[in-house]
Amino acid sequence: MDRQQEFVLRTIEERDVRFVRLWFTDVVGSLKSVALAPAEVEGAFEEGLGFDGSAIEGLARVFEADMLAQPDPATFQILPWRGETEQTARMFCDILTPDGEPSAADPRNVLKRTLAKAADMGFTCYTHPEIEFYLLKSQEPGPDGAPIPVDEGGYFDHVPGGVAQDFRRTAVTMLEAVGISVEFSHHEAGPGQNEIDLRYADALQTADNIMTFRTVIKEVALQQGTYATFMPKPFTAHPGSGMHTHFSLFEGDTNAFYEAGAEFQLSKTARQFIAGILKHAPEFTAVTNQFVNSYKRLWGGGEAPSYLSWGHNNRSALVRVPLYKPGKGQSARIEYRGIDSAANPYLAYAVLLGAGLKGIEEGYDLPAAAEDDVWSLSSAERRAMGHDPLPASLHDAIRSMEDSELMPQILGEQVFEHFLRNKRAEWQDYRLQVTPYELQRNLGIL
Repeated sequence: MDRQQEFVLRTIEERDVRFVRLWFTDVVGSLKSVALAPAEVEGAFEEGLGFDGSAIEGLARVFEADMLAQPDPATFQILPWRGETEQTARMFCDILTPDGEPSAADPRNVLKRTLAKAADMGFTCYTHPEIEFYLLKSQEPGPDGAPIPVDEGGYFDHVPGGVAQDFRRTAVTMLEAVGISVEFSHHEAGPGQNEIDLRYADALQTADNIMTFRTVIKEVALQQGTYATFMPKPFTAHPGSGMHTHFSLFEGDTNAFYEAGAEFQLSKTARQFIAGILKHAPEFTAVTNQFVNSYKRLWGGGEAPSYLSWGHNNRSALVRVPLYKPGKGQSARIEYRGIDSAANPYLAYAVLLGAGLKGIEEGYDLPAAAEDDVWSLSSAERRAMGHDPLPASLHDAIRSMEDSELMPQILGEQVFEHFLRNKRAEWQDYRLQVTPYELQRNLGIL
């Protein structure tokens, strides 16, 4: 037994932990949980916990149903919202086949494989997500069918006595209690919309943190009599919720994206990484924007990027190179602005990193930076500058992903096929719906 496992077992005993929840995700990023009695944890470390994988979205086919959940002791945390009595802890799990091999269908393993490829190329990947969400009065819509936000605040607004302020203070305190460092929190542009930015960490830890973050946010909202949603665009007239993520690659202690004196201080590695993301973005958009509703955000304005472009501090670009203080070369990074808050973080970071690494491997050339507001250009101007559109709907994104050679390599055939099957089913369900918009628009005149 290793030192981390011993620490977990000792902590369970000393803190009188009564339940240990084992967490993992399915292919679309829904959190799954099974509770263990403390006496069973040592056995789970040694042998894993058996379960029926065919009952979980995308994990196993019926004829190969048996799977093992192997807890990762490095992710052990006591859950503060469960209170001081009968304490509950959690650990994330890696999913294994019965013979102890990593499951090809485990989203966490997909990201681990991509990070291992980066390591083989000499890189460590760090990520820093800015997570937006809406705080609503309840899950129930108002009389007009739209959700009801908790306030009418706007970007960076300080709302005296505001529900959102108290909410953010409690949520940040709880996130810190489970070991997640928060950098900023503030009111976003939409009514009831908030943003909380997590401090940078390696990509696997960030993905684990995002899954924990969503749970904490929803728990705190319920405790305060409100409802939090990560739906990409719950309001027609207000901005959607993105999860802009900053990426940097390090070679040892050196930031591989930084080159003093280069244009925007960007190294050749950084330029090839951006080129890889831009070239393959249409192919992976179904993963970073995985719901029908995701495309209402991408094409609904409100600073959501819709075209393949990059720029220095240009907020209309899909990939932005942020300004940073002179002499702070270690903070050189790029920001991908397309991803939304409802993505499966393991798969989304795997495809983004995998596309960037492909750009480095193949030596892709980076097109010219977008100096203008890409939204304000005409279609002809965008075409002339090479700013092709992202997929306009989940259907278009599925078609782009189906034609990709790179996505099945990154995701593995099993995740690739199951993800597409799930998304095709969602599109088919959506396509058959008669929406309130159609009834309001057509019923009285046709």
